[in-house]
Amino acid sequence: MNFKTVKSYFAFSRSQRTGIFLLFSIIIASQIAYFFTDFNDASNDSPERERWLSLQSQIDSMKQEKLDYVPKIYPFNPNFISDYKGYKLGMSVPEIDRLLAFRKQNKYVNSPKEFQAVTKVSDSLLNAISPYFKFPDWVKNKKQFKEYKKYPNTTFAKKEKVVVIDINKATQEDLIKIYGIGEAISLRILKFKESLGGFVSMEQMNDVWGLSPEVVENLNTHFKVLALPNVKKVDINNASIKELSQFPYFNYQLARQIVTFRSMNGDFKNIDDLTKIKGLSIDKANIIALYLAF
Repeated sequence: MNFKTVKSYFAFSRSQRTGIFLLFSIIIASQIAYFFTDFNDASNDSPERERWLSLQSQIDSMKQEKLDYVPKIYPFNPNFISDYKGYKLGMSVPEIDRLLAFRKQNKYVNSPKEFQAVTKVSDSLLNAISPYFKFPDWVKNKKQFKEYKKYPNTTFAKKEKVVVIDINKATQEDLIKIYGIGEAISLRILKFKESLGGFVSMEQMNDVWGLSPEVVENLNTHFKVLALPNVKKVDINNASIKELSQFPYFNYQLARQIVTFRSMNGDFKNIDDLTKIKGLSIDKANIIALYLAF
């Protein structure tokens, strides 16, 4: 390929040169228009979009608050931790089951140390939740109770002959004389007696919530069941579920099981038949039998 051949490629006619000039003019005009023209969509500046943009900061703030939220824990009695409560506190299923099994024995934990011994929770979890434990007043005053026996002016601490009173005839004033029993607990004992129609055994003091073993021991020293009360017995073979569930030793679920068992197996003849019901405390069977009519 010689020089003349190459030169022929760059030889344009007048109309071609005019076309090339117009093409370059259009390209340059387009570039200038692109540089100086705002092609943003006018709708982006609409009032609706501006309103949503103004709320975006608030939405982001609310999202962050939700992420930073830590639920507040209020003081609670660890003896009554439910499955859900234990889960929220970080307890495992076996740890919760150990506590529930312990409570089914009608026993209570009275300190963080006892709580850990029963549930086997780790030290780190115990340190996190134990500041929120709230125990009854008698637990806090337990040490004072031991020293209280030294006071010579205490009515029941005197080395005098103890006058035993029938628990079914005891007044609130009589009960308050026992250290560890205040107005609330004395009323609780009297209300429990009223719901039963009377106590048939001093062992029933263990069924009153809030009584420590020391207080129960003192009650047994100063009070006895000197005569069985004339209680209105529950007709176990004819009472409805509602009537049975009103008996303090039966809850609704147990009453329902009793009626179902009765309808399938016939009348109960004695307390031994009743102990076949799942969930009935066999230890209290002899006491419960005194309130039932077979």
